[in-house]
Parts: sequence; C-alpha cells; structure tokens
Amino acid sequence: MNTNSAVPFEILLAERAAEIEFLLERLLDGRARAGEIMRPARLMQAIRHGALDGGKRLRPFLVMESAALFSAAGEAALRVGAALECIHCYSLIHDDLPAMDDDELRRGRPTVHKAFDEATAILAGDSLLTEAFGIIADAETELPPERKVQLISALSAAAGPGGMAGGQALDLEAEHRAPDEEGVVTLQAMKTGALIRFAAESGAIIASASDADRERLASFGSAIGLAFQLADDLLDLTADAETMGKATGKDAAHGKATLASLHGIEWTRMQLAGLVEQANELLEPYGEAADTLRAAARFVVERRS
Repeated sequence: MNTNSAVPFEILLAERAAEIEFLLERLLDGRARAGEIMRPARLMQAIRHGALDGGKRLRPFLVMESAALFSAAGEAALRVGAALECIHCYSLIHDDLPAMDDDELRRGRPTVHKAFDEATAILAGDSLLTEAFGIIADAETELPPERKVQLISALSAAAGPGGMAGGQALDLEAEHRAPDEEGVVTLQAMKTGALIRFAAESGAIIASASDADRERLASFGSAIGLAFQLADDLLDLTADAETMGKATGKDAAHGKATLASLHGIEWTRMQLAGLVEQANELLEPYGEAADTLRAAARFVVERRS
C-alpha cells in the first residue's frame, strides 16, 4: 500500500478507492459464506448496485491513512475501511427511500429503490449494515479479539441511535419543526460527522495507539466531519444536479435549516477555512507523517461534488 506523500492527493484517493472497490467486489459476491444458506441473486444485485461503482471512498481512505500514522496501514485497515463503507452505503440506500429524502439519483445513477423496488432497497441496506460487523469479526481481519470488540463497539455507537441513525431521525423531524442553530450542529454531527469521526479514530484503535492518540484522531475526524457537512450544504446552495450526481436545493425546498443557509455563503467559507486550520493543529504532533490527512482536510472543504 503506497503511502508516499509526494503522490498527488487525488491520485492517492483514487488508488485507495480502487483497493476498497476490489475488496467489496469480493465481499459482496453471490457466494454463500460459512453459516449462510444462500444469497438471493436479486438482493445481491441491489446490494452491489448500491455499494459498487461509485463514490470517492473518503471514509475508508481516512481509516487507512489514520492507521498509517502508526505504521498499521495493512490488510486489517483495508477491511475495516470496507466495513465502514458498507455502513455508509447502507445509509445512502435508506436515505434515498421515499419515506426519507425521496431521491431518484445517486452518483448519477438511479437510486436502489428506483433500479429495483422499495422493499429490495430496504433489505439491501439491512444486509450491508449487518455485513459490516461480520467483516470486522471475520478471521480474515487479522486483529486481536479485544481490538475487534473495540472497533465493533465504536462503529455501533457511530452508526446507531446516538450517531448516524439518530441524526437521520433528527433530520426528518427538522422537516416539521426547524431546530435552532445548536440543534442543527447536533443533527449534523450525528448524521454526517459520526461515521467520519469513527473513520479517523479507527486507525488508532487498529494500531492499539494510546488513548491520547485515539482522542486526537477522533477530534480530527469531528472537525473534518463538520467541514464535510458544511461543504455539502454549500454545494447544495451553489452546485447543479449534473455536477453533484444527485438533486440539489432540496434542503431549501423542504424548509430545512442548514448552517450555510442560516449564515450565508461567505460565513460558511470562513468556517471551512477555520476547520482546516483546526484539523492541521490536531495533526501537528505527527509531523510530516500526517501530510496525507492534512491534504484530506483540504480536499473535504475544496471539493466540487
């Protein structure tokens, strides 16, 4: 796995994405695993439609690069990254459903419920969520049992009612009762930030780094998680659907408040610059070893889709 900081960031991100894509292709094939009876073909097609051939794979990238800080960027980190991407893809499949955000496009393609049907999309999401924890627990993820338990516990907290799923529930409530600014920050920290925080923190868990390192990486993940959401809100206000590969302007259409809509474009850009600075400060103890993570923070705020 190449961790050469001289490689342009976009190329390195694409290399990691290709590694994740290759692993997901293998993990999400139609062959039944030990303890399974069979994998229905249509369900697997829907799962693969929702999980393969698209996305920047930023979250698994952060898993691998945070592990690389502690010389632990091996196969185990790759597999934890794939598990996290399964959870992310499940969340997108469910988020696109008519009962949720009701989207027809994702990454420029029909969403899973449009390409198949709503029931199959629900089951595809359920399957990816469950598969994620199996990937970490599997013997092929070569980590000590206690570290696997730590990862599963942290990922469960990030994905569940106190994290991403809870944030989605708050987001649905926001369509009927607009939250105040503090409520918006909490919603976004849960819905978007929790998985990104886990992505950064997980590298320290994989490497069995110190508690201080784990908290520092988690704080870095929180900073770029907020930056990711702010950048997303900014793009929702300024980008077009063709560039984004999905509908834009939906928050305003649904009356949802975002920090970008509350404070405006220039304020949002200033906040993004401040979050990059905060991320850099958190990485300072790691010196040049953290240059790729610094580049990731810049990428999050400068992206155009």
